[in-house]
Amino acid sequence: MSEVTLKNVKKIYPFTEARKDQKTDAHRIAHLQITDEGVIAVQEFSLDIADKEFIVLVGPSGCGKSTTLRMIAGLEEISSGELYIDGEYMNDVAPKDRDIAMVFQSYALYPHMTVYDNMAYSLKIKRTPKKEIDRKVREAAEILDITQYLQRKPKALSGGQRQRVAIGRAIVRDPKVLLMDEPLSNLDAKLRNQMRAELIKLRKRINTTFIYVTHDQTEAMTLGDRIVVMKDGFIQQIGTPQEVYDHPSNLFVSGFIGTPQMNYFDARLEKEGGNYVVKVKDYKVVLDDEKQARLAAKGVEPCDVTLGVRPDNMVLGEGGIKGRVEVSELMGPSCHLHLDIDGKDAIAIVPTEGKAKDYTNMDVSLTFTGSVCHLFSKEDEHNLEF
Repeated sequence: MSEVTLKNVKKIYPFTEARKDQKTDAHRIAHLQITDEGVIAVQEFSLDIADKEFIVLVGPSGCGKSTTLRMIAGLEEISSGELYIDGEYMNDVAPKDRDIAMVFQSYALYPHMTVYDNMAYSLKIKRTPKKEIDRKVREAAEILDITQYLQRKPKALSGGQRQRVAIGRAIVRDPKVLLMDEPLSNLDAKLRNQMRAELIKLRKRINTTFIYVTHDQTEAMTLGDRIVVMKDGFIQQIGTPQEVYDHPSNLFVSGFIGTPQMNYFDARLEKEGGNYVVKVKDYKVVLDDEKQARLAAKGVEPCDVTLGVRPDNMVLGEGGIKGRVEVSELMGPSCHLHLDIDGKDAIAIVPTEGKAKDYTNMDVSLTFTGSVCHLFSKEDEHNLEF
């Protein structure tokens, strides 16, 4: 069993003597909270991770996701809060005694050792019998399809092969928890796609809990059983990838998850005949039954809102929101239209259906249904349905 529990974990980086009185443009730009104790990088982080679960921490650079991972690994001290692995309190336990393994962005392989020796090194330190070392290394190499490279040095391998070796070095230890810090960010797009698929296969073959950090929302959506979206040291939302995509908790999450980014419009939520409707200028849409029920349960009153609609839910039609196409990108099965709508940028994805068309400089009208509307508060940007 390898459950991981974090309770109100916080990380504070104290000011050095030279910088105590410089609270500071650089820190304000980072949007992190600053106290007399120092800069707070992670705020009240609480999460229960189940045995064999694949959890992804995702967010922009500087949001605290890698710091959280390093606290779990023991590479960063926990300023306050509690960390448990399998029910055991881990705050003061040395990294080597936590039964975790970590895969770094930079591979961190020993250049003078062969692939075999790199993978066997941690087992040799533990004085594992040679036959057991050989069995574990060859089993891991077979899982990762690197058996043919066991006698090569890292410099003779491609980036993708080196990352497989780094993963192999971690899994030979049979760790309770496998931590991965942006392991694919140094690979090109094609290799990243291949390695994502390999990681999905890998987690089915080894009995361990994965905690994975990335700033790439595609990795988060495809790999995670659940994803944890972070911003400025705070958790913004926890849920399955589909839950976070379909029901973002606030404006930040809605814009961070999903490619291309969600479109936003200044709109008005009103009630007509007992039903909620949303109006954007002259275009009016009645919300679907699920949204009606959730808004009614929350007692939401008519108000100005930020309306979010994903690009693939925008449809060319009559009587909708009018805009002018500035750029028309042909993407094979679809065309991405970059529009100017009342001075604001928007994107619509239009299926080509086998007939390519250039929409550049065309005036178009865009419609959408009440089931695809996301309504965010103008005051605090939270999703009005939740």
